[in-house]
Amino acid sequence: MEITKQTSNIKTVNPYNNELVKEFVPMTDIELAAIIDKADKAFASWKNQSFEERAKVMHKVASLMRERKEELGKLATLEMGKLISESIYEVELSADIFDYYADKAAELLADKPLEVKNGEAFISYEPIGTILSIQPWNFPYYQITRSAASNLMAGNTMVLKHASNVPQCAQLMEDLFIEAGLPDGVYNNIFIPGKEIKSLVSNPKIKAVSLTGSELAGTSIASAAGAKAKKVTLELGGSDPFIVLDDVDIDLAVKTAVDGRMWNAGQVCVSPKRVIVPEKMKAAFLGKVKDVFATLKVGDPMDKETNVAPLSTEAAANDVIAQINKAAQQNATIVLGGKRMDRKGAFVEPTIITDITSEMDAFHKEIFGPVFMLYSYKDIDEAISIANATKFGLGGTVFGNNIKKAVEVARKIDTGMVYINHVTGIAPELPFGGTKNSGFGREQAPMGIYEFVNEKLIRTTTPKAIY
Repeated sequence: MEITKQTSNIKTVNPYNNELVKEFVPMTDIELAAIIDKADKAFASWKNQSFEERAKVMHKVASLMRERKEELGKLATLEMGKLISESIYEVELSADIFDYYADKAAELLADKPLEVKNGEAFISYEPIGTILSIQPWNFPYYQITRSAASNLMAGNTMVLKHASNVPQCAQLMEDLFIEAGLPDGVYNNIFIPGKEIKSLVSNPKIKAVSLTGSELAGTSIASAAGAKAKKVTLELGGSDPFIVLDDVDIDLAVKTAVDGRMWNAGQVCVSPKRVIVPEKMKAAFLGKVKDVFATLKVGDPMDKETNVAPLSTEAAANDVIAQINKAAQQNATIVLGGKRMDRKGAFVEPTIITDITSEMDAFHKEIFGPVFMLYSYKDIDEAISIANATKFGLGGTVFGNNIKKAVEVARKIDTGMVYINHVTGIAPELPFGGTKNSGFGREQAPMGIYEFVNEKLIRTTTPKAIY
């Protein structure tokens, strides 16, 4: 007789009012093993499907997402609290990524000839098997799409462990794949607690792992995968700099920085977490930031007039408040905000912090919430030094009218991505990923489809004696 593990149910809790919406019972070990077996079996046939057949399914998924974007958007907002406009945008972006790989995979994975002295040689790109995808809650559809679109088009199968606070979004994605005609077992959602993921990595039918999450989770999973000689891609968060040059339109720079930081209530790995401005501009810049903050409307994320949503959970809100309090204790200046809002839900006041020094926790640690941190510099070398004085290296921004100068600065920032006059963004054709403690590997763009394929060399020569 199977003994059910004693563990908490996986729950949807609406962060706008902290009300429980729905619960899911975690899967048993037997159920989980059966799903992985099914994914492994499905790989045997899916890898032999033509790119054309795979593309039909991916295009259908994209079409369904666009047709049902209001429904999908409302579900994301219900489960993790983001603004409804942001949720709908995320659905549309995900559809674009599915279409991108459906259109490009055959070209990207075509045999690549190599120059050789005698005979012929080429690289054949072949799928490797079942990929374990471990994803966070802040972009419940996009995070899935980033790993699923490229890997399914490459011929791999997938098992998804999504964040436990977005179970309905996780299940809905599997339902969409089934509706689009994806064969049974090619894409599989699983409900298990996060503490059980590490043991899953050792299953021999899991061939590689894609994880977006915390630094702690990433190092744990990478260690487990390394012990079994399995490849991993990691995206582990960031503390993106936003360097403002002295030739900017200050109003435009302020609006871009504030909008970027308040995006998804500050719960974005690539939002501008450290805004770095010339010393002579600091007072004016701060004054204008305060003016923009005065226009922010915090409230119901389903209300299209709201522009700052709640955080994803009560725990997330309390963690951000603890970080703000720590900054204050260490003598940073809390210019505005810094408290829980006097209302139901996981709300934190939009907050401005200045006078942050390298002795403070806030200088080094990522704050995942609506917290705007302002730094200043005397010369551009100091700006670059501040930008690079972090263990993270995901994205960054340089804001300035002189594009040549901005690019020169961008080249000196130690990150995987730098955008000029735009916060670190997202597009199907642009690679996403970081360096240093922000992880390794790339998703999206041509680079994303090569992460989990076997680049097999095939060499042909006329038969002859070697010795």
